Amino acid sequence: MEAGVRPASDTAGEVNTPAEQKHTVFGSDPLEELVIPDGTHVKEHDLVTDGDVLVGGQSVIELGVRGGGVVAGERVTFGGDIEADGDCRLDMWCEVDGNVLVGNDAYLGERVHITGQLIVSGDLDIGDDVDIEEGFEANGWIVIRNPMPTIVFLFVYLSHLLRIGEEEAAEEVAAEAFGDDSGADPARIPRGSRVSDDAWRVSTPASIGEECRLHGNIRAAEIDVGADTEVFGSLRSKRSVRLGRRTVVHGDVTTRNGDVRIAPGVRVRGDISCERCTLSEAAEVDGTIRARDGITFGDAGERGDGGPASGDTERSGHGDGTLDHDERGGEASAGGDTVEDPDPEPAVRPLSESDFGWGSVGRNGRDKGGTGDIAAAIADAEDDSGSEGREGT
Repeated sequence: MEAGVRPASDTAGEVNTPAEQKHTVFGSDPLEELVIPDGTHVKEHDLVTDGDVLVGGQSVIELGVRGGGVVAGERVTFGGDIEADGDCRLDMWCEVDGNVLVGNDAYLGERVHITGQLIVSGDLDIGDDVDIEEGFEANGWIVIRNPMPTIVFLFVYLSHLLRIGEEEAAEEVAAEAFGDDSGADPARIPRGSRVSDDAWRVSTPASIGEECRLHGNIRAAEIDVGADTEVFGSLRSKRSVRLGRRTVVHGDVTTRNGDVRIAPGVRVRGDISCERCTLSEAAEVDGTIRARDGITFGDAGERGDGGPASGDTERSGHGDGTLDHDERGGEASAGGDTVEDPDPEPAVRPLSESDFGWGSVGRNGRDKGGTGDIAAAIADAEDDSGSEGREGT
């Protein structure tokens, strides 16, 4: 049998090795991280994505959801409409403040509350005490019962197939349920999250894909943002923050105990506060950078090949290792060490090039450009002062 679905071990309590766990179907919790796939947008108070949307239990989603399929755990609240091109499964005690439109089959657990309409193109499996205020319509079969939760049903079904020796059938079921044939990764929102136009609050790491457009401040344990993404809000994490190429953040970037890595083309329209900042020279920061362990200029993907740009932050004008944006050229000064001018003005210039009236020829016709004529220049000055004194008398 191929890796993917394997029968239980004959030894009671056996723990799979890491290599075996990597290929098992139920190896890890898919909702242990906030994952926003590539191309996800927030449009008119709706979260729009090409793939499926998985929401952990006891979460509050103050937005509508539009995706391929929608699966929500217990006591999830949606603040808008749900539009699912595939199946839609809402576990018990879920609430939807709007309509639910399903392109395939729908499964509603007991005591689900929908303030609008429910329209299902396929079959409807519905539990007890479900409240649909504006009625429902289904083109397929309607079964009134308490539908089994999805993950429990898959466990029972797969274990039954393996018990009777139908390993190929179990492989097909697992591939259909957990395979990635749609071409789009699902959006995963962890348990107990809160998502709104104002803030995205999760207690897990957050991974945001490329070419996304999100509204709201993002609060997570760790934040990783892909390229060409625009966030209309600030980023705050307990650990590190990484911004991909050409990403725009309309707010501050703050970490409590982590580093910030900024790739070329990034624009941060606010301040940055972190332990250590790796800043690309092709990035723009409109605010102030406060890095307790220093700032490194270079490629954000390569860390530590040059050390921090602020050798000793105690010598800086700010005293805290801050870096201010310079409007003249987009460059910055870190910890008191200024960025060198490509054409610096010499500290000592020849007398002939001085701006104080010492030309190559003096008023008496003598040459003052060379070093040997300095005495003559002094004599001219004394003669001038003497003549002015005689005229005054």
